[in-house]
Amino acid sequence: THTHTPSHAHIHTHSLQCSPRPSTRHKEMPQGLNFRIVFAIAAGAIGSAFQHGYNTGVLNAPQKLIEEWIASCDNSTTVTTDDQTTEPEKCMSDTTVTLIWSWVVAIFCIGGMMGGSMVGFVSSWLGRKGGLLLNNVLVVFAALLMGLSKMAGSFQMLIAGRLLIGINSGLNAGLAPMYLSEIAPVSLRGAVGTVYQLIITISILLSQILGMSNVLGTESGWPLLLAITVIPAVFQVLTLPCCPESPKFLLLDKDDEMAANKALSWLRYTIEVHDEMDEMKQEQESMKLVPKVTLKEMLVNSALRKPLIIAIMMMLAQQLSGINAAIFFSTSIFEKAGLDNTASQSATLGMGAMNVAMTFVSLVLIERAGRKTLMIAGLVGMLTMTTLLLLSLLLSGVVSWISYLAIVAVILFVVGFATGPGSIPWFFVTELFSQSGRPIASSIAVAVNWSANFLVGLGFSPLQLAIGPYVFIIFIILQVVFILYVYFVVPETKGRTVEEVTAQFRK
Repeated sequence: THTHTPSHAHIHTHSLQCSPRPSTRHKEMPQGLNFRIVFAIAAGAIGSAFQHGYNTGVLNAPQKLIEEWIASCDNSTTVTTDDQTTEPEKCMSDTTVTLIWSWVVAIFCIGGMMGGSMVGFVSSWLGRKGGLLLNNVLVVFAALLMGLSKMAGSFQMLIAGRLLIGINSGLNAGLAPMYLSEIAPVSLRGAVGTVYQLIITISILLSQILGMSNVLGTESGWPLLLAITVIPAVFQVLTLPCCPESPKFLLLDKDDEMAANKALSWLRYTIEVHDEMDEMKQEQESMKLVPKVTLKEMLVNSALRKPLIIAIMMMLAQQLSGINAAIFFSTSIFEKAGLDNTASQSATLGMGAMNVAMTFVSLVLIERAGRKTLMIAGLVGMLTMTTLLLLSLLLSGVVSWISYLAIVAVILFVVGFATGPGSIPWFFVTELFSQSGRPIASSIAVAVNWSANFLVGLGFSPLQLAIGPYVFIIFIILQVVFILYVYFVVPETKGRTVEEVTAQFRK
C-alpha cells in the first residue's frame, strides 16, 4: 500500500521531523484534538461510564421507598393505624427486607465482577467498539426489568435487572478505558483516560439529583428513576457506529493495515499518520517475538507479572482507601453531625459536585503533573482527611463544633480521591501493557476492582457496628501501605509510549 503514496508526502513528514513534535497539523484545537476525536471519546465514554456511575449511586436516595415496597403485600392492602393514617400492610419482617435490600445493592457488584472477567474475551473477539455496542443490549433488558418490577410486584425482577446492569458496567469498565486510550494520541492519553471517571462522577451526581424527593425519589417515580439508565445506551447506539474501531485493535489483533490506517486518519483528521502507524508496527513486530499471552503466562512471566501486580494494586488503592465507605455513609455522617435531612441531602450533593469538579481538575493536570504525583497527592489528602474524620467522630460527644469538621473532612476526602485514585487506575492498566497483554490484564484488574468494591460494601456496616469509628483505622493503615507502594514501585507513564513502558519490565 505504500508504493504509490506521492513522494512529496514523505518529504513533508521528514521536514516536520526536525520540530520536536509536529503539532502544526491541527490549526483548530490544541495537540491533536479535533472535532472527530472529541466525538469518538464522547460516543465511547458517555454511554458506558454512565451505567457504571449512575447505577452505583441511584439506590442511595430512594432506599426507604423501595424497602417499603419490598415489605408491602402484593395486593397492597392498607391498614388504618390509630391516628387515622393509612399505611401499607407489611408482609415481611424487617430482617428479610434488609436481606433482600442488601442483595439488590450488592448484586450490582457481583455482576461487575462477572462482566469484568469477560473483558478479555469480549475485547479480543468483538473488538473494543463492537463490545461496547453489543453491551447495550444488556442495558435495555436491565432497564425493562427494573422499570417494570413495581408494576409486576416482583423484587426478583429488580434483583435480576441490577445483575444485568452490573454485568454491563463490569464490561464497560474494561472496554471503555481500553477504547479511549487506544484512540488517543500519546500526549493526551491520560486526559482522555480520565474522561471515563469524569463521566462516572457526573452520573453519580445526576443519580443523586434525580433521586431527590421532589424529583423522581417518590413512590411512583422510583421505577422510572432506575429505567432512565437506558437513555445513554440509546445515545451510544446512535453515535458509536459513526466512529472507527480502535486502530491498534485493527492492526495488532486483526492484522488489517488498511483499516487501521483509515481509522487513524479519521481520528487524527489528517492523512499524515505514518509516524503513528510506524510506532504501532514496531509494537506489532515486538509482539511477534513474545508468545501469545495466556493467563498462565501472565502469572509466570515476570515481565508481565510485575505490571499486573501494579495494575491490581492501583485498583485496590482506589477501592480499599475508603471512598465507598465515605459515599455510602456520607448522609449518615452528615446527620450525626447534626444536619437535618434536607441539609444532609444537600451536603451529599455538594460532595458529588466536588467530585466532578476535582476529576475535571485532575484531567487538566494529569499530562502536566504525571500519574504518580497525582496518585500520591490524592492518597496523602485522603489519609489526612480520614485521620481528621476519625478524630471528629471520636470527639463528637465532647466538643460541639467538631461535627462540622467531620463534614469538611468527608468533602475534602472526596477531593483527594478525585485528584488521583479516582481516575488513574482505570486507564493505568492500559498503559502498562502492550496490545497482547492488555485484554487479559484489564479483565483481571477490573474484576479485582469490583470484588474489592463488593467486599467494602459488604464488610463496612458489620465492622462499623462492631468497632464504631475505629473502622477508619483500617482505611488509614491501607492508605499508608498504598502511598508507600505507589512511591517505591509504580513507574511514571506520562508521555511515554506503551513500548517504552513495557521495555522496563522486561529488564
